[in-house]
Amino acid sequence: MGPLKPNLVDLIVAVICFVAVFAILAKVLLPRIEKTLAERENATEGTLERARAAQLEARRLHAEYQARLSAARHEAAQIRQAAREEGAALLAAVRAEGQKAREELVAAATVQLEADRVVAQAELREDILGLATELAGRIVGEPFTDLDRARAIADEFFAGVDAETTTTG
Repeated sequence: MGPLKPNLVDLIVAVICFVAVFAILAKVLLPRIEKTLAERENATEGTLERARAAQLEARRLHAEYQARLSAARHEAAQIRQAAREEGAALLAAVRAEGQKAREELVAAATVQLEADRVVAQAELREDILGLATELAGRIVGEPFTDLDRARAIADEFFAGVDAETTTTG
């Protein structure tokens, strides 16, 4: 009997065992395998759908974020522009106030200087009159007591000097 001519009983027993194993596999094992494969496919498709949904949500959130970021940048630019304008206005106001204060100080100083000049000039004239009177008294050898006449002469002299200064200055 060889491999090409098997024993008929062995062949029938082998065929029955094969059919029994095939039937058990077809009835029990194959449905479980198909069920497991279907579950895996459903899980994969469900995961894929959830991933697509998550991706769409992420894109929507990204677009919303970009819109908010753009709006925030625009608002920041407006705030910076308003701050620049307000700063320029405040600077102009401070400069105008400073200019006004400077002009007031210059005017007050000019008035004070003019008043000080007049007082100093009057004091100097009095001192010069006293010195001139004393010098004249020394030259003459007697004290010079006519102060009214000396004052009139000094005033006439100073008027001439003032007129000369006005015409040359």
